[in-house]
Amino acid sequence: MAAPRSGAALRYGVIGLGVMGRNHARVIRELDGVELAGVVDPFAIETDIGGVPVHAGLDLLLASGIDAAVVAVPTTMHEEVALRLADAGVHALVEKPIAADVEQGARMTEAFRSRGLVGAVGHIERFNPALQNLRMRLEAGELGDVYQIATRRQGPFPARIADVGVIKDLATHDIDLTSWLAQSPFRTVHANTSRRSGRPHEDLVAFNGRLDDGIITNHLVNWMSPMKERITVVTGESGAFVADTLSGDLTFYENGTDATEWDAVSAFRGVAEGSVIRYALKKREPLRIEHEAFRDAILHGRPGIVTMEQGLATLAVAEAVMQSAAEEREVVVDRVAGPAGTAR
Repeated sequence: MAAPRSGAALRYGVIGLGVMGRNHARVIRELDGVELAGVVDPFAIETDIGGVPVHAGLDLLLASGIDAAVVAVPTTMHEEVALRLADAGVHALVEKPIAADVEQGARMTEAFRSRGLVGAVGHIERFNPALQNLRMRLEAGELGDVYQIATRRQGPFPARIADVGVIKDLATHDIDLTSWLAQSPFRTVHANTSRRSGRPHEDLVAFNGRLDDGIITNHLVNWMSPMKERITVVTGESGAFVADTLSGDLTFYENGTDATEWDAVSAFRGVAEGSVIRYALKKREPLRIEHEAFRDAILHGRPGIVTMEQGLATLAVAEAVMQSAAEEREVVVDRVAGPAGTAR
């Protein structure tokens, strides 16, 4: 692995000054042990942001000397930018999805692996406090056997997205977090999509899945809803966890231990209602936690990032979802890399 200069702060660059790029730049400037050395955006009006130079091209940023970079350009440009960073010996955090297709993502993954560089993918939901606490509780066995994971991710159309549809832009969040929570990869998917906004890409998808360990999954994702929703429900032997990643809240609905005296209701529900617990969580900004993990992976080789191998596996599931919708059948997921989400 390429090592940063001894005793010096890691010098970072940000490539792409859209909404996410500016958020990355903000967090980097506030992070201990790193320094924002420059940003790249050929269309930026500014010549600097807070004293940090804005370059028109990547060559100028690389010439200034950087250790790591965030790639926040349109998805179709991920491979080109990432491969140039790898050739220059620069660690990279690439916004999700890792690439426009699996072939591009595989080339990126191999480029960083072969050079001993840290390559991370920005699946930020893993760093949400509600999901991190939920993952810890699942690992501790608090839910017992897990039966089902269901997600809902819907809201208005984001004008900033133009090069991919809702599956690769949004559903990749749910694919990654589901495999990560369950520590099991997707085996099969069955999907339906629709185009309602007049764009060439799908803007609604509903798909079911089955993980290798038998867990059933269900995912509702769209850009056509007037309300914004980010919900994950994990149902198991002892009850159900509900995580709201917009608010960072985690709630547990316990299976009751007292039998109900209303026979008709008891027979219908199958389980009894128990206590409801809303956990008090320390709510830190997920993007900051993600950057801390990226920094620590570079400096100390610590686990915690979403690796490019995992990002590639997530993209393979997304492409299987697209294939399923196009062919109107269940599709077995192609294992192009390690199981999505299974490493901590």
